[in-house]
Amino acid sequence: MEIVLSSLLNGAKEAQGTVVIIDVYRAFTTAAIAFSKGAEKIILVSEIEEALELKRNGIGSICMGEVGGMRPEGFDFGNSPFELSNADVVGKTIIQSTRAGTVGVNAALKAEKIYACSLVIAESTAKALIEDSPELVTIVAMGSEGKFKTDEDEQCALYLKNLLEGRTPNKKAVQSLVDIGAESQKFGDPLRPHFDIRDKEHALAIDTISFAITVVKENGLLTARPKSVR
Repeated sequence: MEIVLSSLLNGAKEAQGTVVIIDVYRAFTTAAIAFSKGAEKIILVSEIEEALELKRNGIGSICMGEVGGMRPEGFDFGNSPFELSNADVVGKTIIQSTRAGTVGVNAALKAEKIYACSLVIAESTAKALIEDSPELVTIVAMGSEGKFKTDEDEQCALYLKNLLEGRTPNKKAVQSLVDIGAESQKFGDPLRPHFDIRDKEHALAIDTISFAITVVKENGLLTARPKSVR
């Protein structure tokens, strides 16, 4: 298995083979929590209006996501794992739109297969990839809006790479490196209440969810579902 590390929106556009799109703060932590709470599937779209239009047409019943870290008007939930941890989403189809993770998935047009990943499902994603045994895996750390590298996504990419290469990373060290990063400082800031400190706590709970998230096209829409691993 050849493993390539890449970053940001351009990295997603050029990624080949089995592509892993990483968004720790917060898209794919939020998605993982939603699935752990019983959501059936999550449709991943780039644009806010597209998400709202799909909901109006009955394609999904819940919109979740963010612009500038805040819940868009008309959305049911923000891009918040803490919010989703207390939500009733059993059996629901969710439509998710964020500025990095869902955009990256939609940009990965050269991918043969796509996984969405964050630290909470890193080990499960590694197990799924090892089961698949692809020749090429491209890991893309999406960063801030797909434009600037961020510690949490870069660290998650390295963590996943180490797992795939048979090493056991130090979780506490990874948590410390992420926690000191610039993006982590947003959480708990009283001037930015939409960055709940509990979202960071959920995002840094490394390897606590025991499924991976696959993304496939269903009826023309990129659709995420949980994938059980051994």
